[in-house]
Amino acid sequence: MTPDTRTFHIQTFGCQMNAADSEWLSRSLEGLGFREAPFEEAAFHILNTCSVRDKPEQKVYSELGRIARHCKVNKIDGVTVCVGGCVAQQAGPALAKRFPQVRLVFGTDGIARAPEAISRLAEEKRLRLSLLDFAEDYVERADPRLESGRRVPAPPSVFVNIMQGCDNYCAYCIVPYVRGGQKSRRAQAVVDECRTLVEAGSREITLLGQNVNAYGQDKGADGASFASLLHNVAAIPGLERLRFVTSHPKDIAPEVVAAFAGLPALCPRLHLPLQSGSDKILRAMNRRYDTARYRAIVKALRAARPDIVLTTDVIVGFPGESEDDFTATMDIMEEVGFASAFSFVYSDRPRARATLLPDKVDRALAFERLSRLQEKQNQASERVLAAMVGSDSVILVESRSRMAAPPAPEASEPDARAPQPTGDGCFWQGKTPQGFIVNVRLDGAPDAGRPARDGLCDAWLGAMVPVRIEEAAKHSLKGRQAGAPW
Repeated sequence: MTPDTRTFHIQTFGCQMNAADSEWLSRSLEGLGFREAPFEEAAFHILNTCSVRDKPEQKVYSELGRIARHCKVNKIDGVTVCVGGCVAQQAGPALAKRFPQVRLVFGTDGIARAPEAISRLAEEKRLRLSLLDFAEDYVERADPRLESGRRVPAPPSVFVNIMQGCDNYCAYCIVPYVRGGQKSRRAQAVVDECRTLVEAGSREITLLGQNVNAYGQDKGADGASFASLLHNVAAIPGLERLRFVTSHPKDIAPEVVAAFAGLPALCPRLHLPLQSGSDKILRAMNRRYDTARYRAIVKALRAARPDIVLTTDVIVGFPGESEDDFTATMDIMEEVGFASAFSFVYSDRPRARATLLPDKVDRALAFERLSRLQEKQNQASERVLAAMVGSDSVILVESRSRMAAPPAPEASEPDARAPQPTGDGCFWQGKTPQGFIVNVRLDGAPDAGRPARDGLCDAWLGAMVPVRIEEAAKHSLKGRQAGAPW
């Protein structure tokens, strides 16, 4: 069995930047005449990878083995594997030696040339390529979705990259080695892309970067600050919501904090990595802020926007972490009251400075601490969601919900010509400005001002819908429509 040579299947590991890169790569390949296909039918398997922690890296190697076994068991010929992202940048051409089906290895800057490389591989069966060089400046990438004459509706919520790489060299982090030094994108290019996406139907934009607060501070930048970029993007007509991720506490400027008060489109939610509540551990991590500075930022943010919701990252079991250090982390998490937290046990990463540090924490103890921290955070997250019950909000409808809808109320004389509810498709899912997921039943179609994208079933995509929050689950909310959509 040989699959169609111009079919592909993409799997994405890791961060939102990888997700955005995979979406761009998919659109670019389709623009070159390729077709996305299920796993079993694809000629090209593309893995966009993450090596920031050990676990996602091991998942990549496991997936490479699974693809090889699948082809062998099912006697499938002509399958090519392309590995991109951080694992590709870290492992390099050795991937192709270890896994013969790997014919393309492309790094985090090399993705810009990946579509053309894959097209060459489809024609030249013996060709193998590596795209691993770092660029000095941000590499702009054409987007087929936005090209003149080919424009198609954009999703309600989209990601826009504003930079690449990082200059911080936190002791535990591999990012500067696999994504290179910081390279800011030209501000006008960011604004132009955002404007085009809004004109194509997007209503929410998330600006992405390894450290967005440092945007514009690298030598190749055009002089624009992150605060000025926020103001310019927020001013785009038709943009309802603006978000950004990820922030480094050491670089957040007073002007960015003030933007939460001065820009209505800027959503009241911020991901602000803490990593540890111990000043000793923060110094060892090379984070370049202390807990007093972190607390001051939280205070300023809540003064600027009282309804702001904060989320965070935490590393447990960093070398030298004592029980007192861990307790300090638990204390500050209780104090701040994060809505959610990504928490992990420390693991050595290649080339990261912390691999050389003494006093490694016993793994069993580190996982026991992680369990305690996650239990505490789960309780805090449930309290935050429970506090939303009874409140009014507005959601941006992004997808259908997995929640099954109850039967619609029976009309005394149903009109066969009228749009009918679509069963379990009547439950939709969207986010509040604070980023909370809300499931809500929406019957029929919205007003004529929001035409269906693909018939009645998709008519609600991209609608802004007032809701009353009625129930809180463990990770989401349930509400009912409380006003006319727009």
